[in-house]
Amino acid sequence: MSYRIQSGDTLSALAKRYGTSVDALQKANPQIKNVDLIYAGDTLKLPGATDGFDAPSGRTGPNLTGGVTGPSGPSGTNSGEGVKGPNGSPFDIARSHLNKNAGSLKLEGSGVGADMEDWVPNNVNCANFVSACLEQAGQITNGQHDNSVMGLQSKLDADPDFKRVSLQDAKPGDVVSMKVGSGQHVVMFAGWQDGKPQFIGSNNVNSDGSQRITISSMNYPIMSVHQYQG
Repeated sequence: MSYRIQSGDTLSALAKRYGTSVDALQKANPQIKNVDLIYAGDTLKLPGATDGFDAPSGRTGPNLTGGVTGPSGPSGTNSGEGVKGPNGSPFDIARSHLNKNAGSLKLEGSGVGADMEDWVPNNVNCANFVSACLEQAGQITNGQHDNSVMGLQSKLDADPDFKRVSLQDAKPGDVVSMKVGSGQHVVMFAGWQDGKPQFIGSNNVNSDGSQRITISSMNYPIMSVHQYQG
């Protein structure tokens, strides 16, 4: 993974932010001769923040509740019609990327991958991915893109085109923010299967802790469900 240096950045602050060390950053970036001298606009390689190869078609990994996601989407899910934006359904857009690793998706030069910000670590891409899907569907603007769960929730609360609904009234593509331990996670509603809600998003299912696009059932407290009204 790479990061474009911003004005005011220091190696020590970046090392702390991305869970690495100044020494590791310098080893990964041999062009840096003085650890106290980096330049805005330059690109850094971030050690320990890489993603694996995409899973072969038809293979999946464990989901956040210990089950297994389906091989090709929510087969048998009673999902109803998703809410579409001017450019289509964010649920359909998300589903077209099932089983892709978030880090690999960000390397794509168009669509969702182009709208995802590549500096975001590959273990925390949930809001980055959901924002990009909403952008592609035309439900939010690029300026509303947010890489934090609480930031995206706040922007949707302020957008008159969205309203909060109950999970029982959710439709595929609705944005679902959850409380996970001491943090948060955001996905999109993907319908009901066997009486359980299903969710699609960028989830921490890879063995190295990085994220992949999967559909799964989750048992976390829900903070909000935002539905696009158009």
